[in-house]
Amino acid sequence: MGPVDDTAFHAIRQANAVAAVDLASGRRWSYREFDQAIGRCAALLRGAYGLKVGERVASLARNRVELVILHLACARAGLIYAPLNWRLSPVEIEGLLSDAEPALLVGDAEMDRVGLSGILLDTLSAGIDTATETFAEDVDPERISLILFTSGTSGKPKGVMLSERAQRQTALNFGLLSQVNASSLMLIDTPMFHIIGLITGVRPVLMQGATFLVSDGFDPARTLARLGDPALGVTHYFCVPQMADLLRAEPGFDGRALGRLTALFTGGAPHPAAAIKAWLDAGVPVADGYGMSEAGTVLGMSLDPGTILAKAGSAGIPAPGVQVRIEGADGQDAAPGTAGELLLRGDNLFSGYWRQPEVTTAAFTEDGWFRTGDIASRDPDGFFSIVDRKKDMFISGGENVYPAEIEAAMADYPGITECAVVGIPDGRWGEVGHLFVAHSDKTIGFESVIAHLKNRIAQYKLPRAMSVVEALPRTGSGKVAKAVLRTRVTGAGRPDKSLAF
Repeated sequence: MGPVDDTAFHAIRQANAVAAVDLASGRRWSYREFDQAIGRCAALLRGAYGLKVGERVASLARNRVELVILHLACARAGLIYAPLNWRLSPVEIEGLLSDAEPALLVGDAEMDRVGLSGILLDTLSAGIDTATETFAEDVDPERISLILFTSGTSGKPKGVMLSERAQRQTALNFGLLSQVNASSLMLIDTPMFHIIGLITGVRPVLMQGATFLVSDGFDPARTLARLGDPALGVTHYFCVPQMADLLRAEPGFDGRALGRLTALFTGGAPHPAAAIKAWLDAGVPVADGYGMSEAGTVLGMSLDPGTILAKAGSAGIPAPGVQVRIEGADGQDAAPGTAGELLLRGDNLFSGYWRQPEVTTAAFTEDGWFRTGDIASRDPDGFFSIVDRKKDMFISGGENVYPAEIEAAMADYPGITECAVVGIPDGRWGEVGHLFVAHSDKTIGFESVIAHLKNRIAQYKLPRAMSVVEALPRTGSGKVAKAVLRTRVTGAGRPDKSLAF
């Protein structure tokens, strides 16, 4: 039997090359050691823990290299890895666990925070180090090895099922767009419950036999120091635009110290042209892109500074492994410069939503195109820009926020008649939620509302402002006219009541 995956290949090809470094512990893994750790972990999962093909392994933990080992071990053992967002409230996490029904939960202190018990990552790591047996079998490219949970517009989270085929295509796509090669060093401090931290930051590196460095979290000063540290030699760093803004705002920021970067790669939210130009002025090229849990890397900007400047604000061009079309209101392909819904097709696409077949069917056209729900346009040169989101979802600090979740959490607030949430521009977070409430008490306190929501939803989903209204405006069909609400806020100056965090 030949190598079962990219790590196993490089364990033979360049056994002593460094595969991974955990910056918190200082531990390093060569490709031979990394391959052995994955095989031993797979053996423990199938042996000592008695897991069967198709069962789920959930994690609730801050970033560590062991999370990558666990995920890749699940892929080798025929299991499905489901990393959980530790930023969620206990109620939300319980909902994800109820949906995924994992046979095993692995984590760190985050489990204690929400009152859950499971296998500690330290225990699993010690078991891997002392195990003598390994497990490996040829990985079926169509087999699901990962579920990433992303909120849905209905308020019910959706489990995005990703096959090894889809994840490998993302590795190819990002690797080509971002020039990842055997000499690359990728710094990862975005959470590993997101596709950026777990897949986009890891899989292209392992495909090329390069090195990834894992940080336990983002801290602007620390991250900036690491990006400028010649001893680390970081060449690739991927973050959301809000993180990039915080890096550039750090006291003593000097773009010249980041000269080893191939580029600063951003995604997960729109990156304003002015901010991209400010990075260019500092001597650092910023390559913005577009992707999603359901499709991995889709678009990426050229790494040429002149092109970045000319196309600032664009998300770039499609990777070769992705078919892209823009559908106009008439269902036909939109002409260049005309906005329409972005549709995708290719090996990068997910296999469906976990236990939601109807939602899966609705997400695809009859001929297999995935409807992203995002509105895009293409210029005459073939560069794409994301114009708007078709759905009500907004992005705050790189996190997707769906108003339906907040509205559902408000449903049992005493005396409430109706409510609605819209995303509004914010200089720090990109967008934040503005809550409109129709209530019998016109003096309802915003602090009281926040206290009600805090135990029901994650902090990043909490609205940052509130307006009390007589009634919500509605369309002729009875739907809440959110466009009207958004205009009221953005055009009416200060909100009625607000609270900063």
